[in-house]
Amino acid sequence: MSNNRVIWLSPTDPQEAFPPVEAALREPDGLLAAGGDLSTERLLSAYRSGIFPWSDEGQPILWWSPDPRCVFRKGDFHLSRSLRRHVRRSTAEVRFNTSFPAVIRACAAPRVSEKETWITADMIAAYERLHGEGWAHSIEIWRDGSLVGGLYGLAIGRAFFGESMYSAEENASKIALLALSNMINTDEFGIFDCQVPSSHLLSLGAKLIPRHEFIGILKPLCDPVAPFENWPSAPISMQDLLPG
Repeated sequence: MSNNRVIWLSPTDPQEAFPPVEAALREPDGLLAAGGDLSTERLLSAYRSGIFPWSDEGQPILWWSPDPRCVFRKGDFHLSRSLRRHVRRSTAEVRFNTSFPAVIRACAAPRVSEKETWITADMIAAYERLHGEGWAHSIEIWRDGSLVGGLYGLAIGRAFFGESMYSAEENASKIALLALSNMINTDEFGIFDCQVPSSHLLSLGAKLIPRHEFIGILKPLCDPVAPFENWPSAPISMQDLLPG
């Protein structure tokens, strides 16, 4: 493949039939392939290789591997004094995997800053299937019996691949990121892939690393290819999120 065109995949192609990530376009950054399908096997193959799907309604599936990659690793998350105060005073709690369909649909809902969502009906169906199979997960913020924010993504081995997050009240998505960062700091996860940078993520301590470095870190974390199962079974209070 040359560096100025995109490979088209057929749904009948082998699940691992992605071109090497080094062949991804520089503009738009990381566009690697189009087509294929959203089967569990193809999605797992993609994520393990540093590739993810991202396209709008009505488009073919587009597959991406940008360079550099935005990630959180151990010790990266920046807990500001204002967020610490908010968490200390909050009556919310963190739950895991209790309302995945609600979280992904809230993430897909229209936002003031965006005209449309990339979380299409087909994507929702695929990730709900992945959730049922133990691969996709939600980290949820609940207050007074209501879901007020959270994030969702995939976990393969000790790698977490974040897909989207939302807040229905102040700081809710930041608290979900804090909960996940605590799992990185205790070595349950080795990396949290945020895919592409934003000023919000960078302000919270996310780092940019070269794609080749990201993939080198990723491979041992995803071996063996198995769902992550060590999720807390009980809700976590805000106070328990804060370092001693």
